[in-house]
Amino acid sequence: MEDVKKGDADTKENGCPISPTDPVGMAGKSLVENSTDDEQDPESSCDDIATKYYEKLWHATDGEEKPEQRLQSLDIDGVASYILDRPCKNIIVLSGAGISTAAGIPDFRSPGSGLYHQLEKYNLPHPEAIFEIDYFRENPKAFYELARQLYPGRFKPTLCHYFLRLLHEKEVLLRSYTQNIDMLERRTGLPGEKIVEAHGTFHSSHCLDCHKEFTIEWIKEKVFAGETPFCTEPSEKHEDVLLPNPGLVKPDIVFFGESLPSKFFQRAEEDFPQCDLLIILGTSLVVQPFSTLVDRVPPTTPRILINNQRAGQVHPFMRMLGIGGGLDYESEDNVRDVFWEGSCDDGCQLLADLLGWGDELKSLVASEHETLESEIDDITAKLAAMPSGDEK
Repeated sequence: MEDVKKGDADTKENGCPISPTDPVGMAGKSLVENSTDDEQDPESSCDDIATKYYEKLWHATDGEEKPEQRLQSLDIDGVASYILDRPCKNIIVLSGAGISTAAGIPDFRSPGSGLYHQLEKYNLPHPEAIFEIDYFRENPKAFYELARQLYPGRFKPTLCHYFLRLLHEKEVLLRSYTQNIDMLERRTGLPGEKIVEAHGTFHSSHCLDCHKEFTIEWIKEKVFAGETPFCTEPSEKHEDVLLPNPGLVKPDIVFFGESLPSKFFQRAEEDFPQCDLLIILGTSLVVQPFSTLVDRVPPTTPRILINNQRAGQVHPFMRMLGIGGGLDYESEDNVRDVFWEGSCDDGCQLLADLLGWGDELKSLVASEHETLESEIDDITAKLAAMPSGDEK
């Protein structure tokens, strides 16, 4: 997931941004695909699913007649009225790192305090190496030192995250698609079937070689003990592996050079034709293929971006050439796109207020945060008592 704050995102040589909650910035092969054969779709491979995805995207952006305007006004008030009057039942939310910055998740490059600064002792060839699968194979310690700092459980979900849960409780949320790997959506109590973690998750892990699956509780114990997790299967299962560190276990987050989980493409194929409102939160919409999701909704479906800056727009010259796609807030042809400038928390609170849910959202956040306080304090104390990676 890309960060919304200018300068916070880190960039690989190919220009793909990465951030603490979204280290990927590009597609490659998830360990979810490397699971046992009986877990695979017998009808199609992930490559087939991805191919169909892009074929439909091309046709979705091909020239069409101007659709009808369903919003009373092209602003957040119009969106609120649309949700209440229609009423919406299949809202899809796309989110990036901007929904998690208020949770206190640190950035990478802040001098003296950024996570890259904390990893200098590992002498990374370049900062992004920590999320490269080949480097991880040879030097897993650096990644797990970072994982210990970012591990799910240390941070409280933001008001924006709880707004997603409220949408679910109001029975209007079809799915939440997130670029983040922080699992804060899950921590609100939003059911896993309502979430598509496009860039993977810490929720499960697999052995890189025999593909045995491990739970979040198992790998969390290893990480918080300062250990590098290795597979519990007999060593004979890994004896033919010629790569470094046979039996190494990796969380199912997407590294550079790995493809997105097949669930991303499968769900997108099913969900987006049904979408009656697209809410986009805290993302600059530059990472492919996640950014293409905005073009998968029907042509009459309203779309609102809540962000610190405009994003996802196609250059006017490209539109002149007939290359459509992207968001369109300012042209005379706009009948459905809305931009609300500000923080994700403020935007979601305002939308909740307009829907008559404002007090309910505030009460939900307050009660949930109170419940999480003791758990977070306990984790923080354990981390503080642990020796640093170079002292172990």
